Amino acid sequence: MPTHEHPGLLGVDLAGLALRNPVILAAGTAGTLDELGDVLDLSRVGGLVTKSITPQPRDGNKPWRVAPLPAGMINAVGLANIGLDAFVRGVAPRIGGMPTRVIGSIAGFSIDDYTRVAAAFDAIDNLHAVELNVSCPNVHGGCEFGADPALLGELVREVRRVLPRTRLIVKLAPVAVARPGIVDLARAAIEPPGSSPAGPNARPGADALSLCNTMPAMAIDVRTRRPKIGNVTGGFSGPGVHPVAVRLVHEVFRGVAKATRTPLIGVGGVMTWEDAAEFILAGASAVQMGTALFADPRSPLRVLRGIERWVRDQHAASIGDLTGKVELP
Repeated sequence: MPTHEHPGLLGVDLAGLALRNPVILAAGTAGTLDELGDVLDLSRVGGLVTKSITPQPRDGNKPWRVAPLPAGMINAVGLANIGLDAFVRGVAPRIGGMPTRVIGSIAGFSIDDYTRVAAAFDAIDNLHAVELNVSCPNVHGGCEFGADPALLGELVREVRRVLPRTRLIVKLAPVAVARPGIVDLARAAIEPPGSSPAGPNARPGADALSLCNTMPAMAIDVRTRRPKIGNVTGGFSGPGVHPVAVRLVHEVFRGVAKATRTPLIGVGGVMTWEDAAEFILAGASAVQMGTALFADPRSPLRVLRGIERWVRDQHAASIGDLTGKVELP
């Protein structure tokens, strides 16, 4: 199996987790674990995020669950997944054979939900990070954690306690300018009040942040006068959200992440290498791709080729030298 240690031009240090390059496949877009390997050489990407796992299996929302839009797509899958027990029995044993880094995604509707899955994930060998999905807009309930800094801080503090050896990434929701804003939420995730490190080298809160989840949205078929998806509303992703996500990464980098040395993962509408490069310049250490995989599962390879040329053209020794280096007026 290929080594993960690639400190060269595109190598990334994500809170101590070495990635061969900055492109990660986003949760819910690459199957539960390795399904995308049928069409994409997974050894070529930096990592992948599993489908979000809840304590109990979930069938998800009624169809339709996904609909294309002019500037992206809307989805309301509803956290459909096999549940924790089936994941631990049938999926976890395969993680060690994966040719890329694997990040386990966790979702839930209560602190107990999150901590139960997190504790089980911490015991899985070769699962070196978990991503807390605190901001899924496609289910009823459970989204409050991603909108309230106090609740988010409490959740992160409790999850951190059951992750003594696993890195913690918190995936935040896109929020408006009004308070509490994205920087408030990011600070609550990084430094939750009353927290203490779970291990000798652990942070009190998140080791890294993903910015950001899909945006709550709605689409209507004007001929039938019915919503385009069965859940009525869902999450909007794709090129239309990219400029919003770039702003959020920029604000969090300048507002809290740079000072606390917290790596950021840019998520939202990465379709081209230019999109990925924008995230890097705004302050991201890595990027996730999701919607692009539905159109072309091999698009990460095209993005990586462009990113490599860009880093060389910028005369940078590594892609990390360009993180947060947007030149402001």
